[in-house]
Amino acid sequence: MKSWKKGLAIGAVAVLAVIGIAALFLTKRVENFRDKYEGVDLTKEVEGMERTGGYTGYLLEHEGAKNSDKDIDIDLSTYDAEGDVKFETSYEGESNVLYTELDSKVTFKVNAPEEGFYNLYLEYYLPESRGVAAERAVYINGELPFDDAINISFSRVWVDGGEKRVDNQGNEIRPRQAEEYCWQNAYFRDKLGYISEPYKFFLNKGENEVTLEAVNEPMAIKSLKFTSVFELATYEEYTAANSDNSANQKDGYTQVVQGEESARRSESSLYAKYDRSSPSTQPMSLMHTVLNYVGGEAWSTNGQWIEWDVTVEEDGFYNLTVKGRQNYSRGNVSNRTLYIDGEIPFKEVEEISFPYANNWDLITLSDENGNPYNFYLTKGTHTIRLEASLGGLGTILEEIEDSTYRLNQMYRKILVYTGASPDQYRDYHIETTYPEVMEAMDLESKRLYKIVDDMVDYSGQKGDSIATAQTLAQQLERFCKQPNKITTEFGTFKDNITALGTSTLNLSMTKLDIDYIEVTAAGTAPKKDTESALDKIGHEIKSFIASFLVDYNAVGDVYGDDEDVVKVWVLTGRDQGTILKSMIDEDFTTNTGIKVNVEIVDAGALQSAVIAGRGPNVVLSIGADQPVNYALRGSAEDITQFPDYQEVLANYSESSYEQISLDGHIYGVPETQTFNVMFYRKDVMEELGLKIPDTWDELIAEMPTIQGKNLSVGIPSAAGSSSSAQASTSIMSASADLSMYFSLLFQYGGDVYNEAGNKTTVDTEAGIRAFEDYVRYFNDYGIPTVYDFVSQFRSGEMPIGIAPYSTYNTLMVSAPEIRGLWDFTLIPGTVRTNEDGTTYIDRSDFISGAATMMIKTEDEQLRQNSWEFMKWWAKPETQVTFGREIEALLGASARYATANRVAFSNLSWSSDDIEVLNAQWDQTVGIREVPGGYYTGRHLSNAIRKVFNEKVDSRETIIDYSIKIDDELTKKRKEFGLPVYGE
Repeated sequence: MKSWKKGLAIGAVAVLAVIGIAALFLTKRVENFRDKYEGVDLTKEVEGMERTGGYTGYLLEHEGAKNSDKDIDIDLSTYDAEGDVKFETSYEGESNVLYTELDSKVTFKVNAPEEGFYNLYLEYYLPESRGVAAERAVYINGELPFDDAINISFSRVWVDGGEKRVDNQGNEIRPRQAEEYCWQNAYFRDKLGYISEPYKFFLNKGENEVTLEAVNEPMAIKSLKFTSVFELATYEEYTAANSDNSANQKDGYTQVVQGEESARRSESSLYAKYDRSSPSTQPMSLMHTVLNYVGGEAWSTNGQWIEWDVTVEEDGFYNLTVKGRQNYSRGNVSNRTLYIDGEIPFKEVEEISFPYANNWDLITLSDENGNPYNFYLTKGTHTIRLEASLGGLGTILEEIEDSTYRLNQMYRKILVYTGASPDQYRDYHIETTYPEVMEAMDLESKRLYKIVDDMVDYSGQKGDSIATAQTLAQQLERFCKQPNKITTEFGTFKDNITALGTSTLNLSMTKLDIDYIEVTAAGTAPKKDTESALDKIGHEIKSFIASFLVDYNAVGDVYGDDEDVVKVWVLTGRDQGTILKSMIDEDFTTNTGIKVNVEIVDAGALQSAVIAGRGPNVVLSIGADQPVNYALRGSAEDITQFPDYQEVLANYSESSYEQISLDGHIYGVPETQTFNVMFYRKDVMEELGLKIPDTWDELIAEMPTIQGKNLSVGIPSAAGSSSSAQASTSIMSASADLSMYFSLLFQYGGDVYNEAGNKTTVDTEAGIRAFEDYVRYFNDYGIPTVYDFVSQFRSGEMPIGIAPYSTYNTLMVSAPEIRGLWDFTLIPGTVRTNEDGTTYIDRSDFISGAATMMIKTEDEQLRQNSWEFMKWWAKPETQVTFGREIEALLGASARYATANRVAFSNLSWSSDDIEVLNAQWDQTVGIREVPGGYYTGRHLSNAIRKVFNEKVDSRETIIDYSIKIDDELTKKRKEFGLPVYGE
């Protein structure tokens, strides 16, 4: 055979082989692991590795108890109370109402006709307060029945506060959100949505006590009762119950309710939005912003709901079709629960699933055979509510969370024995030293395999979010077969546990877009609403052309180069700028008539723009060290020139604006702030038999116990901020975190500069002592200089850590498996003595942040207009609105760290958290910015690192570097013509 024929034959065989292999993979069924766990009791617990206090465990404790079919009305007029509780004969249109203020406790006697499980139901009213959801803790017979009963949430109601308007660019601007105060009803449910049914509470036959503790927000209660266990009717039962109802609707009747026209919502963030990515979104415009859908990133958490009003002209049976889009999480579904007039009509619509798809999906609510459900509606107006829920995914997420907790227990148990970096050449004989750990690993491996199978069965595919569970299952299986692998793979084991915990967060995000809801007469097919490939191509071409004609970066009303227009630069991001501009247009400009243009720019562009005379009038979110430096160069306005500046600063602590002050002048308004608090693991501290330290001496006294278990403590160091990404590397970061050194300096009675600001005082006895003690914590006590606090805290490896209070938000979002097992409090202090001989604990804490600054101008009108804007921006109401919008858009981890004390207390913090944060805030100290001050932090970092690395004498080191700092301060004061000490 000729060579070309041979080549052709080989090529043909290769092609056939590729096709065969591809066909094999395409037809291969999704792998399952049932043989790994079938016949194994997965509910078994290994002593020391179990998780207690969960709702599932609570039900097992009362296994065999029946679900009661009785209702028990509670007499609200007969109670025992602590705190502010009042029985009102008339309240908001209702009679005989019990008003419970924040931090109150109210206890009722409940006589149960039979032993068993009951649901708890109430009708409530949330009065005007901080605008956040109310939370109540439930105690049965003086005990918390299960951990999650400590914070059961009850939502508020938000509506549009006016009509949408159109700006001068032809773009629609959503109306502001306003709270609607009304009576609501709810069962006590799982806040996270892992349990889809209302909580069941066990009551003994006869007299019981139920206590409601007001954890967050005041609440008025009209009705409170234990009910028979909630069971939804099936569709068959629902149909039978409505079989005799009249049906007069016209054939072919159809009504479309646009998603953006929702009537009510559970959170102010669930407002109308604009989408131009799809040609089929209704309505659609490429040239202008048109509000055309609702939901999105903000509609992602269990319990969030959006409600629409629908008016039908005749009694009858109707079908419902939802045009939705879930293009956020591949391999996952977003679930919604349908309510009509406040009730779930039947069980089948308790979980409406929207699978992943790139395009809009028209889903008619139907049974598994595709037959549309018939909903009976009487003539008139009805409410249709879609509530975010986890559905069947909730059980899987609960199992993942419990598994993550148990895996961390195993990790910590081994950590005590081997340390964080085991010797790979040593055989630790873990299988004989900790046989219970090996047993737990074997059992957990099987549980994880089942979780993978359950997830695949639920979603129909094996997504990336569940892949970590399979990796861990295989790793645990490998550990059981080869125990020596535990130490060689100990680091990856920890990383996999962290990834598994993160997957819980990813899977629980149930984001969804809604374009419209269509109501049709039963049997009437909804109109077709699909987008063909040709539609998409045409849409993309039009979008491309429009991009040359429309400035999509313009936000709200845009004005020309008018002398009276205030130019505001935002140095943070586009999301912040967009929200700010919307607030300006609908509130500030409307009420004052002052025109404002908002531009989003990089912080590095500010200096050159100011020098060139093309800068802004007001700058937002500039570092608090910058206003004084601009003022020294004649580029920043002193706000003390305005007669009402003290009214503005009355909402701020003095420490917040210390850094933007110089010689009695203030060159801005504080905007954001941050300070440290101490985080601690309650479970680990209890396990170690330790109390929460109040002072540094108490913390050091506990170090041998903590380190004796191969655990550690986290203190911010000059090796790099422990909250930064660099902290997880093994090298020092260029960004030093000196916050705890400064805190120690203040606690010891020292300061960074003398009163004149022309000399550093870190070389005084107080300064030297603070420096010596600070470096000793790392050099002598072995506290790590570089660490990943969030990761080590959630694993229990670092049960105590000092970090910015914003870390709270990160932990709440990223570490659900340790929910309820940690808390935060004031930082350790130093015992000091008053002049009268009494002692107290000084918890002085360094504070820093960002500010709003006005650029110098000769135009008096522009100066006054800019000040009016700064006053509006600094108002508590403005800061609260902005903070809520940012948190809604970017998530709880981006909670706005406003420096406004009044606004801060009205953001989504619990009352207990606010109490701790305000107590720490009261003891914060700011550092003045002085000419040449940039040298201070730089050389203090150098001094600390030198002692860390070279182990030189700390006293001599800080004195040497203080001389260098003083030299630079003197040099800069001469440069700016300021008096120098000694001249």
